Amino acid sequence: MESEISSAEEQLRLAMLASDVESLEALISPDLVFVTHFGAVLSKQDDLELHRSGALRFHCIDPSERRDLMLDQAAYVSVRVHLSGVFNGSPFQDDFQFSRLWQRNENGAWQVIAGQATVVQALAHPPS
Repeated sequence: MESEISSAEEQLRLAMLASDVESLEALISPDLVFVTHFGAVLSKQDDLELHRSGALRFHCIDPSERRDLMLDQAAYVSVRVHLSGVFNGSPFQDDFQFSRLWQRNENGAWQVIAGQATVVQALAHPPS
């Protein structure tokens, strides 16, 4: 199961980089609930439209520090990602922490059903 999730994560990364809406369609559950780093809640159609319209274009998606938690028929992934690209005409570059919940659909394929993105802030004094 861990290798399947690793493969699904890489497929998602490549689809996001290419704004490959067809691949994203297959990798994202119709029931998606995704909370952005701005606090907005996106559906699958909202997410796909960002890629379809060109409002969101990634130049770099460089993951690190990934942790997976395997459950019975689901997997939770937490991964730090360095992102750069353009959103609504404005360039961005930052480190994000993503949480994703993957679940098998009725055909046995892994899909993201829930997720959240948080901007990683540098701490002046790490918590003790």
